[in-house]
Amino acid sequence: MDRRRFNGIFLGGLVVARSFAEQPTKVYRIGYLGGTPPTAEPRLFEGFFQGLRELGYVDGQNFLFEGRYYGDRIERLPALAAELVQLKVDVIVAGGPPAPEAAQRATTTIPIVMAYHPDPVGSGLAASLARPGGNVTGMSVLTPELIGKQLQLLKDVVPGMWRVAVLSNPTVPTNALLLKQAQIAARVMDVQLQVLEARAPGDFDSAFSAMMKDRPSALIVMGSSMFFAERTRIVALAAQSRLPSMYLLKQYVESGGLMAYGASNRESFRRAATYVDKVLKGAKPSDLPIEQATKLELIINLKTAKVLGLTIPQGLLQRADEVIQ
Repeated sequence: MDRRRFNGIFLGGLVVARSFAEQPTKVYRIGYLGGTPPTAEPRLFEGFFQGLRELGYVDGQNFLFEGRYYGDRIERLPALAAELVQLKVDVIVAGGPPAPEAAQRATTTIPIVMAYHPDPVGSGLAASLARPGGNVTGMSVLTPELIGKQLQLLKDVVPGMWRVAVLSNPTVPTNALLLKQAQIAARVMDVQLQVLEARAPGDFDSAFSAMMKDRPSALIVMGSSMFFAERTRIVALAAQSRLPSMYLLKQYVESGGLMAYGASNRESFRRAATYVDKVLKGAKPSDLPIEQATKLELIINLKTAKVLGLTIPQGLLQRADEVIQ
């Protein structure tokens, strides 16, 4: 090959390489629909952003984060979901229910990734875990027998437990599904359930007042974004009522609750980032199997147990993933 031809090929290669280098980086728009903003729950969202960083995503460089939060005003969900659709985001990440349901009602074309959902099949979001079939995929965090295990853990700690109050949010569709499981488990354990409802923070005082008229032995608080945002108040009301209480998430126990048993929401959010990555690279949600949480964590607050006059069995302490002194 003569020198003139070599130089021509070499310079031509440089031009092609430079043209590729100058191609603008695709900036994805990741929408988020949920109850609580990152500023209120930095550790929770850090799991999600950590997952994105591990996959090469840098906020402001190759993705923009568009968050919409309803707080305790669940009636705002349809409008907030519509905003994300109008922004033409590339994917919508939805927190706990009813955010995924609102997102699905708003769009059947934009991919939706659930970050923390109890029962996507039972609630109609997916045809099955293996083949979701629509535009929703992501993380499923509850097993059907979870609430039965929560009841059993309370029974192991509370001597003579015979009646358990259950605080439910009827605006969360999955609460009704879990209540059915709770009723089945309670009958097996010969325990009565007392179901109280709270749709908004203003309902807590009346719910606890009604609860204490029947003097339950313990309390289970079901999953709800509104409950999570108001967990400090719920824990305080349980303490005033001297009720040993079981929650789904570690953060309740850090706020002074007695016990929590459930999947880590931080880890679930981190795993949701892998679904976002796959969707942005062209995968169809309908073909992405929904992942079930494989590890459930038990958190116990010994200080709260002492205040309530309870002795936590040694075997239970040894099983705990974390014991707060």
